[in-house]
Amino acid sequence: MKGKRVAKRANFVSPNEKAKSEVIAQLVRIARKARLGYDDFLYVAQQTRRKLGLHRVLKQRRLLQLLTEAELKRFFRAIQDCGDVQHEILLKLLFYTAVRVSELVHIEVSDVDLDACKIFINRGKGAKDRYILFPASFRLVLKSHLKATPRNRYLFETRRFGPFTTRRIQQIVQGYREKAGLSRPIHPHLFRHQMLTYLTAKGLTDAQIQLISGHESKKSLEIYQHLSLESVDKTYQDAVQTVGI
Repeated sequence: MKGKRVAKRANFVSPNEKAKSEVIAQLVRIARKARLGYDDFLYVAQQTRRKLGLHRVLKQRRLLQLLTEAELKRFFRAIQDCGDVQHEILLKLLFYTAVRVSELVHIEVSDVDLDACKIFINRGKGAKDRYILFPASFRLVLKSHLKATPRNRYLFETRRFGPFTTRRIQQIVQGYREKAGLSRPIHPHLFRHQMLTYLTAKGLTDAQIQLISGHESKKSLEIYQHLSLESVDKTYQDAVQTVGI
């Protein structure tokens, strides 16, 4: 009996949603019967919305729920306490560089330029190549990691000698969140938002943030086109010195 109730609830459709579906189905039938083309159907839909006074509901963008400085330190302290050096380096690099986790897992050893403190991102989001920066103070850490893993093809590899998956990174972050006793949700992409917000607060311009993050913006495209990564380097290095994780 209980199973039947669960099945009934799963198949339940609210009256409002059901009414919407019926209206849409009816409009499609009318359009097909009248053999309306796409442009004609679009015109009818627009006129219907105008005469009925219907307006599209705009989705409100949710504010980012960033970690406080104390929570950030608590998270990385939990990693240190667990003693997995690779996890600590991986997650600190994720934070410092504001790189997307999907890009991080594909970084190869040959992509890392220790002297210039930058890493090549091969075919990142939108199939675009770019460089990301890391703090000069982190150079020795990365150098030690590379020396300890001479057979690696990828910068970070699992025990099976292959790249991490984005899903695995998510699991690792959740594991340390629990160990740190943090109640608010934490996901790998949060560290990207955290660092970009931090750099913005430190006075980096939109154009500089675009270079570091790989974002595109038509509004500041003109400035972006004439700005080189080297011109951002000193401002970035000065800003990250005070992070303190």
